[in-house]
Amino acid sequence: MKLAITHDWLTVPGGAEKVVKRWFDLYPDAPVYTTVFDKGRIGHIFDSSRVVPSFMQKVPFSKKHYTKMLSLMPRAFEEFDLSEYDVVLSSSSSCAKGVLTTPDSVHIAYVHSPMRYAWDLYHEYYASSGALARMMMRRTMPAIRQWDMLSSQRVDHFIANSNFVARRIRKYYRREADVIFPPVNTEFYTPGDPGAAGEGDNYYMIISRFVPYKKIDLAIEACNALKRRLVIIGGGPDEQRLRELAGPTIEFKGSLGDEEVRNYYRGCKAFLFPALEDFGITPVEAQACGRPVIALKKGGALDTVLPGKTGVFFDSQDVTSLTAAMEELEGMTWDSDFIRSHAEGFSNERFDREISAYVDEKWQARLKEIS
Repeated sequence: MKLAITHDWLTVPGGAEKVVKRWFDLYPDAPVYTTVFDKGRIGHIFDSSRVVPSFMQKVPFSKKHYTKMLSLMPRAFEEFDLSEYDVVLSSSSSCAKGVLTTPDSVHIAYVHSPMRYAWDLYHEYYASSGALARMMMRRTMPAIRQWDMLSSQRVDHFIANSNFVARRIRKYYRREADVIFPPVNTEFYTPGDPGAAGEGDNYYMIISRFVPYKKIDLAIEACNALKRRLVIIGGGPDEQRLRELAGPTIEFKGSLGDEEVRNYYRGCKAFLFPALEDFGITPVEAQACGRPVIALKKGGALDTVLPGKTGVFFDSQDVTSLTAAMEELEGMTWDSDFIRSHAEGFSNERFDREISAYVDEKWQARLKEIS
């Protein structure tokens, strides 16, 4: 079985890149076809000899402004010649699923999300964009939607990273998807030793990119209202606005290393997850460290949080709903061992096993069809 991997772009480490890294190690002979590869930022994770970037790599400043080059991405993926491969495994939240494959091959698309900015979050992205971006969105998005729907019909099998994404695939592509949850490094994210530095600190925690849909402002306003300590890890374009909202109990830590992040997970009262996410790896990392989660009762969190056992849900993205959930959590007792055992069901090993079995099953079925 000769296998190739496609991925939207390899520029910064993130949840989707963790998925691709597991495949990269599972299939050591497989190349990765992508639009743009930033060797300086992600070359320590992916061996550049196995990465095949598109013509977009040669466009000036593409490594920085690739997200503004959406109109070039369908062509970039369609120009890759994958005719020599038996199996193509795509990692897609944009255009990577749009590659052209042969009738005898198997194309499996692991979808982190249908294009948010083209479908259900179009109006939210549009409202938060400048005048020039709005003009471009009005001109290009109808064609992008048509291509996205058309390219979805080329895929042989869809895998969704959550039940929420499976429903969205059904809505926008009219296709059914199997669900395989993303990998979480539960071997690294573990509960701390009792009495270790940072344990028992009375704070809530968020780790996130600073962009509007993450709703960090909601967590800040809730902690301002209750005068609760909130530790925020990360960075991004929304930072200045968030800092202006923050009261005296809000702490910005910037970008931290994995061990520092783990220490904060281990010591927090609870992890706040106010965004509507397709899956959400960080709440599972917090649970792997034995800490409960307060999450919006929508999206991927419904697959990862057990209400009353590993966390608390709140119903709507407003301060009243979130503060009520925080006060509810503070009145409960939590079994760290149970929370940890629940998170172990999302491990790297589990992901590797399920993906390998899925790929083998679909390839063997294709072999029977063509023999």
